[in-house]
Amino acid sequence: MTDVSTGVLHTLFHSDQGGHEQVVLCQDRKSGLKAVIAIHSTALGPALGGTRFYPYATEEEAVADALNLARGMSYKNAMAGLDHGGGKAVIIGDPDRDKTEELLLAYGRFVASLGGRYVTACDVGTYVADMDVVARECRWTTGRSPEHGGAGDSSVLTAFGVYQGMRASAQHLWGDPLLRGRTVGIAGVGKVGHHLVEHLLDEGAEVVITDVRQEAVRRITDKHPSVRAVADTDALIRVEGLDIYAPCALGGALNDASVPVLTAQVVCGAANNQLAHPGVEKDLADRGILYAPDYVVNAGGVIQVADELHGFDFERCKAKAAKIFDTTLAIFARAKDDGIPPAAAADRIAEQRMHEAATAGGR
Repeated sequence: MTDVSTGVLHTLFHSDQGGHEQVVLCQDRKSGLKAVIAIHSTALGPALGGTRFYPYATEEEAVADALNLARGMSYKNAMAGLDHGGGKAVIIGDPDRDKTEELLLAYGRFVASLGGRYVTACDVGTYVADMDVVARECRWTTGRSPEHGGAGDSSVLTAFGVYQGMRASAQHLWGDPLLRGRTVGIAGVGKVGHHLVEHLLDEGAEVVITDVRQEAVRRITDKHPSVRAVADTDALIRVEGLDIYAPCALGGALNDASVPVLTAQVVCGAANNQLAHPGVEKDLADRGILYAPDYVVNAGGVIQVADELHGFDFERCKAKAAKIFDTTLAIFARAKDDGIPPAAAADRIAEQRMHEAATAGGR
């Protein structure tokens, strides 16, 4: 066994980042499917989390990502007040090259084999149309199209929730939730980021964007000439006068290189797992930068897909997502009272809810 594999198993069974209930390795040679389904916790209910389709360099990297993402979903679902535990799946491959109907159907059969312990949805590399295919083999599928009984694109409410997190951050830091006149930098203007741009412009904020895909940038700047684009994330985090930085692409955006040069006073974005390693939250606090925990503010999407299981109602979901404002403020207050960073305060609140549910259930 390689050192990397040993590290993954150690994470699963021995580290604070582990504690997962179940990890399933899935392979269908006919379709080429290679996938990992990780269930972190079912203390609050069936695990709920998306399916990521990504060209991982190694299988070990895919397992590690599934473990990390599943754990994050437990905390996200707990803080969102949902009766769901945390799970996540990753499919190994290039979605532009390897995604086929046959592969998605095979994946659906693997999810179905778990008998409802894991409910899947969209994530990076998967879309509503993909969930429609998966649902043909698995009734524990959300994020489907309205034509197939689903709620459609969950990025709409994800962006709305992040916007509420920004308003709460402004209220806490500046005493006013209004973002008019504030400068917000968004890294990643894809599924979620472009909706976030609209919320901010509607309120009168100044918006600066960047994305590795130039077509995504042009989509925004052609529609809104007032939006300024910069070359890359490295340039964005250094923009003079930046009030809020919103990482909305992949994780690890807050690291030893980015935090020391970040000009923003607030970090509030849609990306999962923004803290590259434990301790980054303290580095942010030491610099006086307010961090709105990612899994709290980006929970609008999971609120939507969870609601789909009970007959989707958009206004009901939007009302739940609006509560992200109050939840974020409560986290900042807990952090201040306990003398800890907001990320640690959010973890404590989520862990308390999971512990109470597990205790009540006799687990």
